[in-house]
Amino acid sequence: MRSRLLAAGLAVFVGGCRARPADPPSVLRLVDAFTSESVQGRVAAVAKPGRAPWRFDAPAPPNATPTRGFVAGLDVAGLVVREGRLEGRTTGDIPLLSVERRPEADEGDQLHAVEIRMRASAGTAVSMISVPQAPDFPAIQDRARALPWRLSAPLTVGEDFQSYTLTPTSPLTLAAMRHLVIRPTDVAGATFAIESVRLVTRREHLAGLPSGVGWQGLRDVYRESLVARPAETLRFPLVLPRGARLTLAVGTIEPEPLTFRVTVSPRRGPSEVVLERTLSPPFQWEEPGPLELSRFAGRPVTLSLTLEGGRPDAVGLWGSPVVRGLQATASKAPRKPRGVIVVQADTLRRDALDLYGYGRETAPRIRSLAAEGALFRGAVSQAPWTKVSTPSILTSLYPTTHGVHHFGDRLPASAETLAEVYRAAGYATLQLSSNSFTGFFTGLHQGFEEMHEDGSLATRATPYPSKTAREYVDRLAAWLERHGDAPFFVFLHLNDPHPPYEPRSPYDHTFAAPSASEVFKREMKALESHIANPAFKRLGMATRAEVVAAGLDPAGYVGRARDFYDGSIRGLDAEMGRLLERIRAQGLDQDTLLVFLSDHGHELQDHGAMWHGHSLYHELIDVPLFFRWPHGLAGGAVVDERVQLIDVMPTVLELSGVRAPAGVQGRSLAALLRRPSGALAVARAAEAPPAISERAAPSGIDRDPAVRESAAILSGDYKLIHNRARRAGVPEFELYDLAADPREQTNLAAGKPEVVARLARVLEAWHKSALQARLKPDSEAAGSMSPEQLERLRALGYIK
Repeated sequence: MRSRLLAAGLAVFVGGCRARPADPPSVLRLVDAFTSESVQGRVAAVAKPGRAPWRFDAPAPPNATPTRGFVAGLDVAGLVVREGRLEGRTTGDIPLLSVERRPEADEGDQLHAVEIRMRASAGTAVSMISVPQAPDFPAIQDRARALPWRLSAPLTVGEDFQSYTLTPTSPLTLAAMRHLVIRPTDVAGATFAIESVRLVTRREHLAGLPSGVGWQGLRDVYRESLVARPAETLRFPLVLPRGARLTLAVGTIEPEPLTFRVTVSPRRGPSEVVLERTLSPPFQWEEPGPLELSRFAGRPVTLSLTLEGGRPDAVGLWGSPVVRGLQATASKAPRKPRGVIVVQADTLRRDALDLYGYGRETAPRIRSLAAEGALFRGAVSQAPWTKVSTPSILTSLYPTTHGVHHFGDRLPASAETLAEVYRAAGYATLQLSSNSFTGFFTGLHQGFEEMHEDGSLATRATPYPSKTAREYVDRLAAWLERHGDAPFFVFLHLNDPHPPYEPRSPYDHTFAAPSASEVFKREMKALESHIANPAFKRLGMATRAEVVAAGLDPAGYVGRARDFYDGSIRGLDAEMGRLLERIRAQGLDQDTLLVFLSDHGHELQDHGAMWHGHSLYHELIDVPLFFRWPHGLAGGAVVDERVQLIDVMPTVLELSGVRAPAGVQGRSLAALLRRPSGALAVARAAEAPPAISERAAPSGIDRDPAVRESAAILSGDYKLIHNRARRAGVPEFELYDLAADPREQTNLAAGKPEVVARLARVLEAWHKSALQARLKPDSEAAGSMSPEQLERLRALGYIK
């Protein structure tokens, strides 16, 4: 673990001692400053009585079914309660049973874990999902063949009963858990017996933990938090800097009202209550305006956080409590942006933007923004899907080095993310995530004081679940009102171009005919029986061959998909315009470094398929990229030199005057960006360092392609794809001349063996270097940490 992350909060002012000069403005995060001695009047943690489990060793309630409400779905035979156990045998490799869960009073709480006590005669894993309506077992089986389940644990096969704890990898609210579907094993011909099934809520879990630091969420908005109980006071001795302000949020998961009080007690003079807020609605954050503390500047004080009311075992949350000193400091250093906003437009093809020459005006506002900064014509993503590409953007590491390749992988805690670096430099940090791949599920919450998961979006309950920009622009504007006078870093992940394609009005008819929606829906229905991959049936992601097999015209089908795709981009573009308006209204426009990029593109049957993640062709890894900072960068620059998305992190850090972590694999582009417009040296692609992109064996929503694992190197005009693992008949190497054949239709490998050999040597040398730098998995790194460090990382969700 990086030393910055483990440093426990002697950030600037503690106990009256100045730790180091404050530039940027001094910061004290109470989460970092917390120690066990901070708690006054500690209340002992007492485990709450858990929810009654489903058991089978007691008499059945009146009118109960013989199996206590459990029903066999598919691939399960002989389900019966015998000798206090629910027993059955499997007839297929995706056996399913389900039970309906009745609503209870704490529906806004979240699931902490599922505990299952059982045995099985064969198999590798026990898994569970929940669905809001009566389960459609055939559809669930189809999805299980394409997607691993997130609630899962390895099986210990044998006659002895074992207790299995299945912990969610992303937020799961009880209100959405109406029906539980259990997969007791993953092989046919096995027998199983279940003694009990029990849900452990987060309230129950927290009640058994001592007060302290945690990564806590309410309605899928998460914050670094201090968890406390009534009658406890968290005390922090410090000396406040000039211009000090306290920002925080407060929340509770309890049904009874709780009162949150913040008191400042000078060493000399009376104490002053600066906040008193009583909460009665549970499961939501309240954010008082920043608390002005400048009148106490320069004086030794004790800052006290007190919780009152409710039962002794109640729990209250102090979310992201941070004291910032906002005094200006004289400096001769180069000007730095006050804030940095990285906008990641998911699934956005570079060639779908008119600023790159596309024939439709899909993004006039984005084009205008790019014209005010530096536009890169040749940016390459390090992976063709979000799960893998985003960790590379936020760590400046290749996938081989950061280790995230597949659906369930998590970024090791030893990684140092862009958010962690900015956090350590005193910046307020926020992530707005439209996809679980960019959030806690992948471990990408590291370094963010606050993160909004996609489950918090009202958009999810509409017919347009992927159109997230409108809602998140409003949230970001509100956040900037509270934090815009401090240095800030925001990672804004927007999903609008991502399927489902059809945009909300009025963009559904920007490029599509009025009848297109009904025609497209009929075509998707006709394709269902022809699409081989179960995960793609509901999305209509058909190959060209599948479209033909359904009797449809491929050009017409793809044309309608592109009309909607382009309309979604136009909707995103409108929200980027609104974002600029909001930034200007707060006086932040000239002083904010805005980076706009996409994590990957999207294939629209360019090479015969639809979707992303399955290849390394241009439509998936050539992405848009520009930097805009009116006070620091000249506008109108166009850079032809090829760059990589791993270059973004060192670039924004250099522009911010913040040192990049050791080991980053990208290069800073700041020297290019700082050249004045008109004098910008434009390098040919041949002069740029090679760019690398990777694709591991498929996992998650992916096709079962002929190529199983591949890597691409772009050098000069050539692109070499090395298909490391592939089916018979697929070439090991593909070579394309990008100048003559930008859409990669003609493989030149057979006719240019010397070029293949040269680029293959460079690619192999890169691969060895990336492997040598590979981050240690958490299981290996944990051995070098103290128990206190491990506990802190677990509390913050960095280590599972």
